[in-house]
Amino acid sequence: MKKIFYIAFYFCSTLLFASCIGDLDQYPHVDETSSSIYTSAENYKSVLGKIYTSMVTTGQEKNGNEDLSSNSGQDYMRCYFNLQECGTDEVASTWLSGDNVTGLTYLSWDANDPWVSDMYYRIYYNIALCNEFLRNATDDKIGSFSADDQKQIRTYRAEARFMRALFYYHALDLFRNVPFVTENDPLVGYLPPQYTPQQTFDYIESELKTITDTNNPDNCLLVNGNEMYGRATLGAAYTLLAKLYLNAKVYINQEKYTECITACKNVITQGYSLEPDYPKLFNADNHLRTNEIIFTLPIDAVNTVSWGSSTYIVCGAVSNTSELQKPEDYGVKSGWGMFRVRGNIPTKFEQGDQRYMFFTEGQSLNVDVIDDQTNGYFVTKWTNLTDAKQTASNTADGGVNTDYPLFRLADVYLMMAEAHLRGGTGATNSEVTGYVNLLRERAYGDNSGNKQDYEFDNQNQSKNKEYLQFILDERARELYWEGYRRTDLIRYGIFTNADYLWQWKGGVKEGTKVNDKFNIYPIPNTELTANPNLKNENY
Repeated sequence: MKKIFYIAFYFCSTLLFASCIGDLDQYPHVDETSSSIYTSAENYKSVLGKIYTSMVTTGQEKNGNEDLSSNSGQDYMRCYFNLQECGTDEVASTWLSGDNVTGLTYLSWDANDPWVSDMYYRIYYNIALCNEFLRNATDDKIGSFSADDQKQIRTYRAEARFMRALFYYHALDLFRNVPFVTENDPLVGYLPPQYTPQQTFDYIESELKTITDTNNPDNCLLVNGNEMYGRATLGAAYTLLAKLYLNAKVYINQEKYTECITACKNVITQGYSLEPDYPKLFNADNHLRTNEIIFTLPIDAVNTVSWGSSTYIVCGAVSNTSELQKPEDYGVKSGWGMFRVRGNIPTKFEQGDQRYMFFTEGQSLNVDVIDDQTNGYFVTKWTNLTDAKQTASNTADGGVNTDYPLFRLADVYLMMAEAHLRGGTGATNSEVTGYVNLLRERAYGDNSGNKQDYEFDNQNQSKNKEYLQFILDERARELYWEGYRRTDLIRYGIFTNADYLWQWKGGVKEGTKVNDKFNIYPIPNTELTANPNLKNENY
């Protein structure tokens, strides 16, 4: 059984609820929280658990008592996966109309898109959970507890601040100009102002710097350890900082590549190492991969089961029509046949690269008909199998036991290499080459795929574009179907224009450019109606 600290959050979190969509009082209201819940360190721990599980569940029960009633009411990570992957070269969706993903798939969504709306309200519901926790975790509020309990709650407080920073990062990345609210704002009748990307960026950066300041232990996160599985650590905060800095040029038109390299190095000094067996990062025993997985979202088929998150990916990548692909080979009872990969991605792999994990039998490489299950390969790197290749337990109701690795060391290595090539200082050519080659040696089983120092020379301007292209392709090979692709393509400036086309980009089989407005998602129209402080540009 996985060691998950927050499986007992249910007893108290039912007092946190959101009102209907289109009402700016959608943030959680609390009836008896202060008097009946925030009475012990253990109860604070349980409420913190609600914040973590809010990324992978829709509410208190699998098919009921949902936190939100917005549109389809999908869980956070199912929404996030769709918004990050469905419109890119990494996913070809089968249920275009049935799952309402036509707009995402063809880069043609608007401010009424149900997935865009669900993602938006999930983000702000989760921010509200963090605000409510922090409102009740001030030094004054916990002053009557024992010294040990106060110390513990301050750690929980730092974790809640990390989670809020993560949610605001997703808001910044996906929506850019977003409303801003903290625990210091009124609960009822408050209309949050719309922050500029610079304001949101500065806030996220400030929060992450505060909770990584080891000279101030009262506000600092802890290092990785057995009790920290599935929880935010220093390594997670440094990784989020690296992501913020790597994409700063997109968000605020400022280059922060040196800061990205510093953040990556801070992650590496936490003592992480690569998992030797790549597929084990995505199986039902991946809770054992804490050497590489920096921050994970624990999933199991009893305590945190849902139709979203890793269940969505594992079951969604198994055909429900093919007689050739067997669901039991992936540890599930049935496939959903929801999506495959578009033809561009498999061609990026060279012979011998063991990360090439696709089911091809009876499938065409090219996606001539995007909603035809036989068009495009199925991705097989996510499974519900244990290390012993056995179906994980507790799968009778459809859920999987595969955790969702949100941050991995491999990503940190590639971020550092890219920041170096883009002109950041603090790393040498040989240093970043060494980190990239660790990934290549795992992928090939030997040094046959290794790169040379000169290929990471950030002073060679004539070759810089070629070297950066390698990093983008290597990110696709290493990180496909992990929720990175949209952000990567935007950072490289090729998500909407004609510089890189993939099958069915813009709704055309050969691919076509689309309006640059699709580099960000719009704030839902329901929210614009409720809050006159908000507006969308270009929608």
